[in-house]
Amino acid sequence: MTDTSTITTIAFPDSELRNRVIARIPAHQRANVDLVVYSDKEKSAKLSRDDVDVVVLPYMDSAGTIELLPQLPNLRLVITQTTGYDPVAHLPEQGIQVATASGVHTGGTAELALALTLASLRGIDDAVRSQVSRTWDHRRHRSLQDRRVMIIGVGEIGKAIADRFAPFEVELTRVGTTAREDERGVVHGVDELPDLLPHTDVVVLITPLTESTQHLVDAEFLRQLPDNALIVNVARGKVVDTEALVAELSTGRLHAALDVMDPEPLPENHPLWGTPNTLITPHVGGDTSAFEPRVVKILAEQVRRINDGERLLNVVVED
Repeated sequence: MTDTSTITTIAFPDSELRNRVIARIPAHQRANVDLVVYSDKEKSAKLSRDDVDVVVLPYMDSAGTIELLPQLPNLRLVITQTTGYDPVAHLPEQGIQVATASGVHTGGTAELALALTLASLRGIDDAVRSQVSRTWDHRRHRSLQDRRVMIIGVGEIGKAIADRFAPFEVELTRVGTTAREDERGVVHGVDELPDLLPHTDVVVLITPLTESTQHLVDAEFLRQLPDNALIVNVARGKVVDTEALVAELSTGRLHAALDVMDPEPLPENHPLWGTPNTLITPHVGGDTSAFEPRVVKILAEQVRRINDGERLLNVVVED
């Protein structure tokens, strides 16, 4: 575990974020740390300071910053503004800890999972296209009510998604890494998917991206779903084998509502843009008006804990 009492310098990606964090913390609760600003977009020397102990990654486009991290000889901690940490999952092996913004994106991502499901089932995407062409196209669509919904991922966001689906009178199945029971009831293991998928109308993906979940949704997974089943992905693009998904969607047999894809951004000529029964949003699940106040709050709390030598929140791996 990082000894926070010896941390002296925390580097923020921009002055606006730094200033908002400072505004939330009384001066005496940040007196022991220096809050500085770097600019990864300019690849400036500001990120090569020998005294930088902690780097707060940008919310978007963090790859440039991550490339510069080896320039920091005293780096001990990286703080993300996201729940997922797969781009920096290698750092703990190098002795650099990672703390996430778990909880910040929970509500927004859960909202979008529900919104994508409803929009796809009720044909809202088709209605928008019909509005552009001024076409009155009355058709009967499926309701969320009475659907058999599977949520793969039972972490904080998975639980929030389950809470939002519950009032819609769905038949809810939850799947985690291993079978168990929790406060909501039964959690099925991923090894049970072959038995569960044929009886599922909607699959919502919110599992973290790991070696075991990469391409969890492959050709065999998709083949086992019944006709007209809907895949909703608000997890990570690589949880789904994009080539297999495109092949299945191209037949018109399945539906997809995707906030995350592989690759991202989705290239203009990618076949996924043109597959039938497909609704795409540009990775906006957690990026709502609720994001900024929540991320500032958690970053301010991390700074306070560092200043006071306390245990950090949401540490991925501890020594």
